[in-house]
Amino acid sequence: SDVYKRQLYHFAPLPDPAALRAPLLALCDAEGVRGTIILAREGVNGTIAGPRAGVEAVLAHLRGWPGCAGLSWKESAAAAMPFGRMKVRIKREIVTMGEPQVNPTAHVGRHVPPAEWNALIADPEVVVIDTRNAYEIAIGSFRGAIDPGTRSFREFPAWWRANADRFAGKRVAMFCTGGIRCEKSTSFLIGAGVPEVFHLQGGVLKYLEEVAEGDSLWDGACFVFDQRVSLTHGLAPGGHILCHACRRPLDPADRNRPEYEEGVCCHLCAGEYSDADRARFRERQRQVARGELFAAQPAAR
Repeated sequence: SDVYKRQLYHFAPLPDPAALRAPLLALCDAEGVRGTIILAREGVNGTIAGPRAGVEAVLAHLRGWPGCAGLSWKESAAAAMPFGRMKVRIKREIVTMGEPQVNPTAHVGRHVPPAEWNALIADPEVVVIDTRNAYEIAIGSFRGAIDPGTRSFREFPAWWRANADRFAGKRVAMFCTGGIRCEKSTSFLIGAGVPEVFHLQGGVLKYLEEVAEGDSLWDGACFVFDQRVSLTHGLAPGGHILCHACRRPLDPADRNRPEYEEGVCCHLCAGEYSDADRARFRERQRQVARGELFAAQPAAR
């Protein structure tokens, strides 16, 4: 049967997310829906896949929660079920920034639709900041965008505080994969006193979907947190695979490097793990090859 996939997030106060977990998980299991949904006091974030009726039932359930009627999602293609099981996790934040005072339900940057993004970022008085992580930016970004060099989104506030003086008096345009990180990063900048903050509506994925390649200011591919690993214009596959040791994206040429061993090592993580770790990775890869273990998907960082 056909598999339908949805990526979703919504910021809304959920006073007791733990109480919402069991009914949601039971519904997903009953409807044949798999994936991961994160619940926190600030809202919901996740990616799910399954039969259309099942996915729609889960979305309707989520929209029935107080404050969640406006929950939006992105649809993406899945030739087969991309997830091994359903997980509903309770966390402090639906996307981890580590700044409790940031509240995207109070204020966020001005949303700019993809059709208007090129004109905005071409303005020399606008600073364009990529809020994604270094391993994502390594395979693609907007021309001229600033790379904060962060390994996780939690590092972004410290980077901004250390560099804010460089951008004094400038308008700031920010972007991320699907929009959720910018809900927090733009809210953070507004709270820090930046008067004009903009946010690419729908993220890079919406831009690549709607803006023709000939008009695009995007170079390279966009890392995505699922089995496709990367996408390019028109949301076509980008050709990258994932190193299942370090979770970083690799292009086809990287697989020919001497450090590469499927499921075990790549040139980016060759010096990062112990021999015991590598032995564990090799055993895991043997289990995947024998069909005893479902290959894990990258987790959002």
